[in-house]
Amino acid sequence: MDDSSWNLRVRGETEVQRLDRNWASLLQELRVVQTGVQLLTGFLMVLPFQPRFEALSTSMRVLYLVVLSASICATALLVAPVAAHRLLFRRHQLAWLVSASNQLALTGVTLLGVALVGVAVLLFDVVAGTAAAVAAGVVFGALFIGTWLVRPWFARRRSPPDDAEDQQPGVDRTDPR
Repeated sequence: MDDSSWNLRVRGETEVQRLDRNWASLLQELRVVQTGVQLLTGFLMVLPFQPRFEALSTSMRVLYLVVLSASICATALLVAPVAAHRLLFRRHQLAWLVSASNQLALTGVTLLGVALVGVAVLLFDVVAGTAAAVAAGVVFGALFIGTWLVRPWFARRRSPPDDAEDQQPGVDRTDPR
């Protein structure tokens, strides 16, 4: 849904100002996850060079490669908006950049969740065995799905359409907090 008229009416914000705000918000969110995913990827890259790595079963090595791949892909996707911005600098492509970067960020965060669940399974398997690894995978998978997908989805479904928001008495929609 296009919210340009709502932004202009309620925030006094032009389309370009809205895009600038959306881009700044997206960059701040990416800053939060980029460092963590890069550290995770670095950690995963050195694992095969550790003595205990040889003790991993074939299935755990396959899982390791899946986790490493998810982490590398997440890193690439979460850094991609910065590279795209550099290539498109002063080309007046902010609308495309914000939209494409949003898609990249969503996919990157999804792959980060996959990598984190996989890391939990790997570590729990090494430390506590297969049953604990499976339990950890289920618990952490449910945690990520619940907090990263289900809760926001329900909040989104509960949020009224833009015209209904304007009719709520006592609610200041101009405050960006």
